Amino acid sequence: MASLMGAQTPAPKAAAAPAGDAQNGRKLFVSYGCYECHDREGQGGVGTGPRLAPKPLPYAVLSAYVRHPGGQMPPYTAKVVSDKDMADIYAFLLSIPAPPPVKSIPLLNN
Repeated sequence: MASLMGAQTPAPKAAAAPAGDAQNGRKLFVSYGCYECHDREGQGGVGTGPRLAPKPLPYAVLSAYVRHPGGQMPPYTAKVVSDKDMADIYAFLLSIPAPPPVKSIPLLNN
C-alpha cells in the first residue's frame, strides 16, 4: 500500500506456524488417513487430493481449510485432530524436500 509520501507500507506478516514434531507428523499423516488422498509425501494425485508438499500453504490457511473444508474432504475439527497434531502434521509437510531438478535426472534428459 502506498502512503501519501510514496513510500510502501509493508504487508502484514503471516502468523508463524506453531512448533511441531515432523517425525510424529509423518505418523499422524498416515494414521489420520491423509495419505489416502494426498499420498505418502503429500504430493497429491490425479483425481484425489491436491499437492500439500513441498512448500505447503501457510499454516493458518491450511489449518483453517482442514477444520472447515470445501469439496470432498471431510472436516477434521479440533475434536478429531488436536492443534498439537495439526502442528506436527504441518512440521512433517515442511520437512519434505523439493524433488531434484529434471535436468539432474539423466534418464529424463535423453
